[in-house]
Amino acid sequence: MKCLAQHRESNAGEIRLGVIAFRALAFALAAMVAMPALAQQPAATAPANVGSITHLSGTLTVRKTDGSLRFLSVKSGVAEGDTLQTVQGTYARLRFDDGAEVVLRPDSQMKIEEFKFDQEKPEADNMFFSLLKGGLRSVTGLLGRRNRDRVKVSAPSATIGIRGTHFGLLFCDNNCGAIPMPGGGAPANGLHVDVVDGSVSISNNAGQQVLNAGQFGYVANQTTAPSAVPPQQGIQVTMPLAISRNAGAGGSLGKGRNDAECAIP
Repeated sequence: MKCLAQHRESNAGEIRLGVIAFRALAFALAAMVAMPALAQQPAATAPANVGSITHLSGTLTVRKTDGSLRFLSVKSGVAEGDTLQTVQGTYARLRFDDGAEVVLRPDSQMKIEEFKFDQEKPEADNMFFSLLKGGLRSVTGLLGRRNRDRVKVSAPSATIGIRGTHFGLLFCDNNCGAIPMPGGGAPANGLHVDVVDGSVSISNNAGQQVLNAGQFGYVANQTTAPSAVPPQQGIQVTMPLAISRNAGAGGSLGKGRNDAECAIP
């Protein structure tokens, strides 16, 4: 009887092992059948580049739309949805496909919200980017010259409409202590704007202010209307000579308020 029980137990074990093996085989076959279907699914394509980095001093990173973080270098491409970040001591200059240029100051963050440009389709033009932190200088390209109402920049305290121009933006949030004011001291918190050429329209929930070439503006926050600022109290965003020079001819793009830094003309 004891031998018979052992025999039955052995048979039961073999049956259980056989069932497990059968299930594993069935699962493997099902996976093999599903693989061709999975292979036929189109891979997600990365957004096309809309510009590239032309000058860089220091560390520049980009947060892509898929959440990945990458380091950029000269000639690296940038695309819609990219959020660019400079660290302390870093200046970065990028050029868009229409010839527009942007220079980011140290400790700044900018997101390329939208950039649509086709040489043959001006009706589709659109350029929109956000200054999330820090400061920048920008010169509009062909898009801004042929469709002036299609270029906009948002900042924490206002939206800036660009009318074929060259301008600077600086947003201070207890982080502008190292930037000197013309009369001494540090810039107040809020958005500082300067216009070298053309004009800009600054607007928020409290009002609107148009600035023309040679004028300066200031916006404290979203609930305070933008206002013009006397030149002697204005802040001009500047950059080092090495970043302001063109790579080919090597000529300066124009001087700022001191010999060490320059502003894009």
